[in-house]
Amino acid sequence: MAARAGETAREAGDFRCQKCHKQTHVTKGHNIPKCPNCGSDSYDTRYHEPGNKSS
Repeated sequence: MAARAGETAREAGDFRCQKCHKQTHVTKGHNIPKCPNCGSDSYDTRYHEPGNKSS
């Protein structure tokens, strides 16, 4: 599930940056921030989400 900075997280989870691959935790209902490590606004995969088997 791809995501971009500024979108609202529909579920809690750790988003992996497409550029530097660092993970950023976002709580359900909060806006997804730009990557705090490199400033990218694109994320490719969400981990540690309830019901998501990719961890």
